[in-house]
Amino acid sequence: MKQTVIGIYNDRNKAIEAEQALIRSGFQKETVDISRGNTGQAESSGSSKHKGFFASLFGSDDEVQSYSAAADRGTVVTVHATSRNEAERAAVILDKFGSIEIGDSRQNSRAGAGSASGYTQEATGDMSIPVIEENMQVGKRDVETGSTRIRSRIIERPVEEHLRLREEHVTVDRHPVNRPASEADLNAFKDTTIEAHEHAEVPIVKKEARVVEEVNIQKEVSEHDETIRGSVRKQDVDVDRIDADKDRNRK
Repeated sequence: MKQTVIGIYNDRNKAIEAEQALIRSGFQKETVDISRGNTGQAESSGSSKHKGFFASLFGSDDEVQSYSAAADRGTVVTVHATSRNEAERAAVILDKFGSIEIGDSRQNSRAGAGSASGYTQEATGDMSIPVIEENMQVGKRDVETGSTRIRSRIIERPVEEHLRLREEHVTVDRHPVNRPASEADLNAFKDTTIEAHEHAEVPIVKKEARVVEEVNIQKEVSEHDETIRGSVRKQDVDVDRIDADKDRNRK
């Protein structure tokens, strides 16, 4: 939607700097006009044209008169914007270079305090203004805050035990004798084989696995209350009824 942004400067050099800044920021040269009051030059057509121009922008005769008088004394930079965002951007640039303040600006949508820069919206038919209000919704989600790792591994270590072992050894002792044979000797007088067995104790190793400890893994759950704070935005729309006839009667 088309919008018109104006800035009035007492210093023409500042107006030229504002015009150049607008073009550098992306505004097309043909959408930016500059005019100077009461000079008779081609770029200005005097106060009568200024008055008609401001009358097309404002409904209040007081504002038309104030802006026309200021424009006649200074230099006017006019920006023909195609959207509200573009108009606001133009108003900021005009204010940056010191556009003057006009006393009565009730209907002027100002880009900054103490500035004559402003924009008006040209309605082409029925309009609707959406009023937006934010709501804050609070929910919960599960997130991982840490972990515990339990690992088991086999460790081998040497062990030793002291043990006393018994061994048997057979010894044969022969020595000469000289005596008469007894009856027992005569009964043993035959072929005889005698075996003497030796015994010894040997160690026996046996392993037994025993459970010596248990590791239990448990989770403890706790709850706490937390207050979530934030901010939400909403739009307020103010509607002011301005009676142009009353403004003219006050003059």
